[in-house]
Amino acid sequence: MARRGKAAIVLCLDVGFTMSNSASGEESSLEQAKKVMTKFVQRQVFAESKDEVAVVLFGTDGTRNDLASGDQYQNITVHRSLMLPDFDLLEDIQDVIKPDSEQADFLDAIIVCMDLLQKETIGKRYEKRHIELFTDLSSPVSEDQLEIIIANLKKTGISLQFFLPFPVDVDDGGGDTNASVHSQMHRHSFQRKGLTEQQKEGIDVVRKLMHTLDEEAGLEEIYTFRESLERLSMFKKIERRPMAWPCQLTIGSNLSIRIVAYKSVTEEKVKKIWTVVDAKTLRKDDVQKETVYCLNDDDETEVQKDDTIQGFRYGSDIVPFSKEDEEQMKYKTEAKCFSVLGFSRSSQIQRHYYMGNQVLKVFAAKDDENAAVAFSALVHALDELKAVAIVRYVYDRRCNPQIGVAFPYIKDAYECLIYVQLPYMEDLRQYIFSSLKNNKKCIPTADQLSAVDSLIDSMNLIYEDDDGETFEDLFKPSKISNPHFQRLYQCLQHKAFYPNEPLPPVEQHILEMLEVPRVVKERCQAPLEKVKALFPLKEVGKKKEEKTAQDIFKDNSEDGPNPKKPKIDDEEGSFSIIKLAEGNVTSVGSVNPAEDFRILVRQKNADFKDVSQQLINRIDQFLENKDSQYYMKGISCISVFREEAIKLSKVQCFNDFLQALKSKVVDKALADFWEIMIQDRISLITKDEAEGSLVTSEEAEKFLASKEKKNETLPPTDEGGDVDDLLDMM
Repeated sequence: MARRGKAAIVLCLDVGFTMSNSASGEESSLEQAKKVMTKFVQRQVFAESKDEVAVVLFGTDGTRNDLASGDQYQNITVHRSLMLPDFDLLEDIQDVIKPDSEQADFLDAIIVCMDLLQKETIGKRYEKRHIELFTDLSSPVSEDQLEIIIANLKKTGISLQFFLPFPVDVDDGGGDTNASVHSQMHRHSFQRKGLTEQQKEGIDVVRKLMHTLDEEAGLEEIYTFRESLERLSMFKKIERRPMAWPCQLTIGSNLSIRIVAYKSVTEEKVKKIWTVVDAKTLRKDDVQKETVYCLNDDDETEVQKDDTIQGFRYGSDIVPFSKEDEEQMKYKTEAKCFSVLGFSRSSQIQRHYYMGNQVLKVFAAKDDENAAVAFSALVHALDELKAVAIVRYVYDRRCNPQIGVAFPYIKDAYECLIYVQLPYMEDLRQYIFSSLKNNKKCIPTADQLSAVDSLIDSMNLIYEDDDGETFEDLFKPSKISNPHFQRLYQCLQHKAFYPNEPLPPVEQHILEMLEVPRVVKERCQAPLEKVKALFPLKEVGKKKEEKTAQDIFKDNSEDGPNPKKPKIDDEEGSFSIIKLAEGNVTSVGSVNPAEDFRILVRQKNADFKDVSQQLINRIDQFLENKDSQYYMKGISCISVFREEAIKLSKVQCFNDFLQALKSKVVDKALADFWEIMIQDRISLITKDEAEGSLVTSEEAEKFLASKEKKNETLPPTDEGGDVDDLLDMM
């Protein structure tokens, strides 16, 4: 489980004049090579890789390298020494590196790269040293030092890869076709325009060099630019150091086994590196953030942080709960724990019980023979008995305990326990659905069952040959990158280079990442058509309402109620006897205040002013939360208040309330709420609506219009608030 050591990589690029040549409508070899280098460096940057990268250019007009003397190693420039890749390197590749007018021997460039790696890695630990060479093989090449280069590459352990604009087996008249494995899939992508004699000679040298370095796989280290772009189109995942979690696996009070656990599966999240900077200078230090606590009064009196305490909203009340209380409440445990509570049959642990955000692989402690023997015996016993261990897991003394299951997992290379968290009672959701078996309409026919079976078979993601042996996995989750990360990195890289331009469209390979594999899509067309035919979908229209003869022949001029239907008092609105049966309402509550208000004002001897004041208090509570869902609840209360005031001739009571509410909008920054009032046209009650009002229609319109203008100057308010009201729970 050791982390891969860092590598020292030299990107060696041919910038000679032939690299800038291109056919009509095609990119030059240099542009293609720079794209491959850009993709490679992007992957390293966003993966936060510790690998160090250097850049060497050959074919430059000038010369800058430690081996240059006389006419030796001319036109070769060390552009950048070994260091961590960054956006400066990406900008160099895109904007600084340009084609020059000279040529240089790529074998001389390899020697300069080897010298750079030798000198700059002295005293440092690198697991791998590597050279990646990008060229079109059009420059003259001398084989005088080829044997020396091969010997030194083998001696120093430096690996070598070539990246060319064409596959090595195009128009070269021979060679082992099995050796060009990488290029076979892409041969159709290249037009066979013929290679120059110089390029053919260069191919021979490359073949000889790579075959001598590795007779079996050497030629597989020769790639085309296009193939490389496809392989590098995915941003590399961030490398994580496996953090060991040492503990004691205990069974009872007498048996203890030293173990170590590692995270095997866990959700990867975007690193929280967003920060607020000045829009002009892009400097974080130019922006200062200050938090001020104020009382919710007319003067917004400032309160010191030391004079505040956190509270938990319990219904409409706030229960004070200090940091000290919170610390005392926390579950206390002595230390980390991985204790077996008992054993169970593996069949008893249902798949849908798995929960949590990680999977642990648990091994015996390293270099402890006794622990290894005891642990191995436990794993094999569980495997043979088809049993699992139920475990109490505590990460450390600050964490709450978990209950989980440990499965035995035996491979040729290792054996371990796999730990997955199990739910507590509160984590389970119980749902009851009616049985499909008891409904005759839901029983499928034999043809329908056969059609669905065929569809499932056609969409099998494991491709098998005629003998039934697994040939290929068409959908490997371990090879599928997270599209969210890929898109994020694409946009960040674009913004780094072009800060003032809009974001680019989503790349096609990201869109295709979670699509059905092409082979499966083609294979399932016929079964899908069969399913479509056997399971027809019919549009269900609205059922027409039945009309009686009286409905058809009735006198439309009649104003009286239908004699065949029970008379319903129009003034009752949504009020009903059923609502009364729900309980004896004595005050306006927070769960359904509008309906409570309706019930109370209709009771005998009801004091409208007192009941309306209860409703007003509820409306004020809703507006204090400054949240859209509470705004809508307040609007509902105001609408009911208005309706009942008109019906019960309490017009002035409502108009006084609305005038007072209007003054609160500015004082308490309720511009968003008042916008809803304007949209719903909730204004003063006019004399056209009720006899007791003195307000004209024009005045009611002006009442809203004047506020609408005022709202334009109000600063926007943030919706939010920590609202955990008891009424939500209900």
